[in-house]
Amino acid sequence: MSRSLPTIAITAGEPAGIGPDLCVMLAHKSLNASVVVVADAEMLKARAVQLKLSLKITPYTPNNIKKHIGNGTLTVLNIPISTPVIAGSLDARNSQYVLETLKRAALGCLENVFDAMVTAPVHKGVINDAGIAFSGHTEFLAELTKESQTNTPQVVMMLVGSGLRVALATTHLALKDVPAAITQNSLETTIRILHHDLVHKFSLDNPRILVAGLNPHAGEDGYLGREEIEVINPVLEKLRAEGMQLIGALPADTLFAKHHLSKADAVLAMYHDQGLPVLKHASFGEGVNVTLGLPIIRTSVDHGTALGLAGKNSAGTGNIEIGSMLAAIELAITLANNKSKSAINS
Repeated sequence: MSRSLPTIAITAGEPAGIGPDLCVMLAHKSLNASVVVVADAEMLKARAVQLKLSLKITPYTPNNIKKHIGNGTLTVLNIPISTPVIAGSLDARNSQYVLETLKRAALGCLENVFDAMVTAPVHKGVINDAGIAFSGHTEFLAELTKESQTNTPQVVMMLVGSGLRVALATTHLALKDVPAAITQNSLETTIRILHHDLVHKFSLDNPRILVAGLNPHAGEDGYLGREEIEVINPVLEKLRAEGMQLIGALPADTLFAKHHLSKADAVLAMYHDQGLPVLKHASFGEGVNVTLGLPIIRTSVDHGTALGLAGKNSAGTGNIEIGSMLAAIELAITLANNKSKSAINS
């Protein structure tokens, strides 16, 4: 679908959490895109009353998409909620509603109705309490879109902020399970996905990727572990032979030094808490989670549902920060524009 501005679908996430608040606040922010919030319209109106913020809802139709100018109006694709929402109080009966918003946004992206989707935080625990097996946005979207994935058998989590891009070879695993999860096959696939999306989504012609070792001092020639020798370095050598710029395996404690980062487009960390503490130290509250390897563009805030703050941010008090949501939307706009330019030039 040809559009002068990208259309971004935003899911409001856990209805008892901070996601609806962010959407209401977003109504007062100007963006260089069209925005469609996928949520229950009456729930958003009720949250706006709690927040003491004005809100006008325009029902979504494919023909009423206009630039989001921040005049207190939201275009909403209404998904009816299952049971009334109390801000800060989880209710498992609304779990299916949460998943339906994700499904509608993702399918809209697959059908080119939307150019990208941005997700507010969900609460994995309450979805599982509803009897629905759910491990996160990433896995849910990978399963939903798998029939459209011809060359991406897995997905990769990357966080972006303060000039850093940090991708993960493994995500939410106990530390004791990480070494076994890093195989030559899985690592090669991860690097191929990371490299592909840096080229095709981020428009980096020949990205330079720093790769962390798994062990202290990157194993110190096998003295502190052999994963670098037996798994990581053989993969890097194979892919370097194909022309990829891969630097490593580097000791993680020095990888994030300025002289390394100044020459890099992205970092690949071996596990969650190896790479993300550095990024979140640099950009907490304004970081963005990007899912690589999907056939659609998906970004997300870098924080949780913040149940204790939901519905409590009176206008002007500044208790709730919208920075990460705005950053996620801005990155989605950039990636959508990159995709559009690539399509025109191809």
